[in-house]
Amino acid sequence: MPIKVLVISDYVDIHSSRPEAEIYIGLAKLNFEIEIMTVPESPYIDKFEAAGIRVIKFHPKKKFDRKETSFIRETLINGKYDILHLYNSSATISGIRAAKNIRVKIVLYRGVPGHIHWYDPSLYLKYFHPRVDKIVCNSKGVEDVFHKQLFFNKNKVITINKGHKLEWYQHIKPIDRKELGIPENDFVVIFVGNNRPVKGVPYLLNAFDHIPAELPIHLLILGMDMDNEINMHIVNNSPNRERIHFLGFRKDALSVVAASDALVLSSINLESITKSVFEAMSLGVPPIITNLPGNREFVDENKSTALVIPIKDSIAIAEAILKLYNNPEMRKEMGKNCIKHIDTKLSNKTTVIKMKALYEELLD
Repeated sequence: MPIKVLVISDYVDIHSSRPEAEIYIGLAKLNFEIEIMTVPESPYIDKFEAAGIRVIKFHPKKKFDRKETSFIRETLINGKYDILHLYNSSATISGIRAAKNIRVKIVLYRGVPGHIHWYDPSLYLKYFHPRVDKIVCNSKGVEDVFHKQLFFNKNKVITINKGHKLEWYQHIKPIDRKELGIPENDFVVIFVGNNRPVKGVPYLLNAFDHIPAELPIHLLILGMDMDNEINMHIVNNSPNRERIHFLGFRKDALSVVAASDALVLSSINLESITKSVFEAMSLGVPPIITNLPGNREFVDENKSTALVIPIKDSIAIAEAILKLYNNPEMRKEMGKNCIKHIDTKLSNKTTVIKMKALYEELLD
């Protein structure tokens, strides 16, 4: 009999949902019986159904709604699932409550390392609930946080990255830099992300004070609400302000990344593996990343896939940018290494194999 899995997650758009959703399409090809409970408007429904996955067009909107919990419970009773995999907060709390006294293995997902403390009572409704059999972390950095908790079974956590496929990016063509007002042969560094303090963007902007003004190096800031008062104050006082460009949100973000020479991740805390770095590496664009625990999966044994810098260090960011600018052959080789690293170590295929092994182990 094939292993039967019910997944509850809100696959709200193709781009952000793809690394997770493709895990289950891969498992379906390996003869797992997958059913997915997700929002009715999910654009991934057609893809799921084409892969032979049954879709239940429902997702809990609240954490403690009796009707929503009852619907999930009825689904579990009728479906006789082996595994229940829950991916977000409302799904987690509703799903655990719905599974009371039902013989099903419960697996949770955790993508970020922050706000995990053994003394937080709310976590005993989720990750520290005795009913939970396994927690899948998106990086070793997240797993390490769980290992530090008192009164917690360390064997309950495992790291399985949400891998990517290079084929997802083969159709991406670099945008013509003229559309961005940037000379074709200038050096372009890009940041991708929305306005959150965790992103450390002021440190990145301040780094451009340490870039010699005569060098043709540009910084693209791609994301919503980045041209806020704090950031604009830094830029307006920068000697290189004419080469710092705020592009806002763009649907062709990957084309802009593909046209760049390097990507910078200036995050200062509370992040795991960052999708923008996965995407840049898949496109052969080498990243400069801060030394947060979750970023270690981006770096291979020879540290030839990324430049790793301290957090909150504008000078280190500038030095890394200049290193890539001054070493085009090294930059080109790093780009090749990035593509290989994604294909061999951080691929969707590897993710599917590891998830298959986890499910089989739980039912052994």
